[in-house]
Amino acid sequence: MQLGTVQETLLLPLYGRARQTRSGRWGLIHDPKAVDMVETLDYDFDRFREGGSAAGSVLRTVMFDAWARAFLRRNPAGTIVEIGAGLNTRFERIDNGTAHWVELDLPDSMALRREFFSESPRRRMAEGSVLGDEWFATVREFPGPYLFVTEGVLFYLDRTEVEHSLRRMAEAFPGARFAFDLCGNRTIDMQHRRGPLRHVDARLAWACENPREFERCGLRLLDSQTILDLPRRVRLPLPLHLAIAVAGPLLARFSPQHSFNLYEAPERRDP
Repeated sequence: MQLGTVQETLLLPLYGRARQTRSGRWGLIHDPKAVDMVETLDYDFDRFREGGSAAGSVLRTVMFDAWARAFLRRNPAGTIVEIGAGLNTRFERIDNGTAHWVELDLPDSMALRREFFSESPRRRMAEGSVLGDEWFATVREFPGPYLFVTEGVLFYLDRTEVEHSLRRMAEAFPGARFAFDLCGNRTIDMQHRRGPLRHVDARLAWACENPREFERCGLRLLDSQTILDLPRRVRLPLPLHLAIAVAGPLLARFSPQHSFNLYEAPERRDP
């Protein structure tokens, strides 16, 4: 494997999904494809065993899965765009048989992805960056409405460029929905000092304490959740559900902030 500094972080959520799948009935997710990939890749995944970010990345995936499923219930033939797809398996886990998918990532990540996944008439893999727009044409080949899912990506990049890119996507795809996560200052500090990120060279570049900041990009905030909100939105294994319920007030006071956010671009108004 030859992956860039930030691209290497795609292996962390992969490991998290595989580890949770191996937990059987108590796991947060069922993803046998992730187990196969972890067993196939020549990489020291044991470095990610310490710290809670592997499980945290799976909780993030579960939250975004819930939004993607809700989108497909309303729009069964719509299009989901995975930005920074890495080795995500959302298509394998929740595809409804009629939806369309575009999976986008940088060339080195996409080369690795193509070793495990194939395109189909409803599924396209494209090389590109969230900071560019050359892949917009690929998305437009599929019907709307669109849901753009950007999981664990934006806070590694330049904030000004991210805001510019989100504004450009909102203008290019009016009415589309955008799901992405944001990290507060405490989350960044914890990840760098005690989380699995200390075992890789990538570093989170900026913090956001208020998801409404991104409404200045032309997006309207529809929903914002944290890990403490997840039990009301998704089904979790009973031990974890009870642990969060009991420890919730303490966690709310002292835990780092990592928010999962859903936005909507305004519809285009005729002049």
